[in-house]
Amino acid sequence: MDLSLIIINYKTKKVTADCLRTIKKSKDNLKKEVIVIDNGSQDNSVPYLTQRFPWVKVYSSGGNLGFARGNNFGVAKAKGDYIWLLNSDTLLKPTTIADFFKLAKANNSQIASCRLLNKDGTIQPQGGFLPKLRRVIAWMLFIDDLPLIGRLIKPYQQRHLSFFKHDQHPGWLSGTAFLIKRQLYNQMKGLDRKIFMYGEDVDFCLRAAKRGIKLDYFTQPSLTHLGQASGSSQGAVLGEYKGLKYIYKKHKPKWEYPLLRLLLKIGALLRIIIFGIILQDGNKKQIYQKAYQLA
Repeated sequence: MDLSLIIINYKTKKVTADCLRTIKKSKDNLKKEVIVIDNGSQDNSVPYLTQRFPWVKVYSSGGNLGFARGNNFGVAKAKGDYIWLLNSDTLLKPTTIADFFKLAKANNSQIASCRLLNKDGTIQPQGGFLPKLRRVIAWMLFIDDLPLIGRLIKPYQQRHLSFFKHDQHPGWLSGTAFLIKRQLYNQMKGLDRKIFMYGEDVDFCLRAAKRGIKLDYFTQPSLTHLGQASGSSQGAVLGEYKGLKYIYKKHKPKWEYPLLRLLLKIGALLRIIIFGIILQDGNKKQIYQKAYQLA
């Protein structure tokens, strides 16, 4: 089998259904399967999706395993040579699967992703370069947002839209539309099951880099990702802080960990001042107050 698409569903059955409808319209000739893992939604997601999409393999994980363990659960049931971890809130074009798979095969990609779009069709940033203290400094102090300097350094979080207008080899790619050779996925024992959500993609790419594996970002084809269109949520910000702390504990020298925590606290405090006090955004103020405590 060529491809296994794996989608995690958690209380998003209608959103997942929209995603599946776009997959159904795919104009490809691949031998593929679509696997949906329900993470204990308790909203009748399994019968809802099974009845409407009999061609989809729907499994219950038995509880909310999180993103990493949920996908590992799905990959264990997959048969494709390639695994495509796809968020439930994505919408594909009819040619997305065929074009993406063709590019991945032509480039012998081990890990790849394609252009993500917001609902309005604008480019949605994803990924960046592997975390190093200098990159965390640039991120926390907004240095990598500066028009000139931000283009000269390799930022941890790549937000310059011009970057995504060309094929690239970034350090890490978002788990939103994460294509991986199944052999590699199994060799690396999947996503880190200790990460519930946020940071598992960075960790996986970091481990792949240690094996000398490069990542492929393709500017075409594209797909729409609805989840990030309105900006970062509290869960995303706190999850990112927590994930980065875990990654530093796992992969970095011990002396770097306290410096990371200090940088995260400085970054959170700076955002409290700018967004919460100066711009009077109460929601962001509350989020970064929690991020400060978490750091």
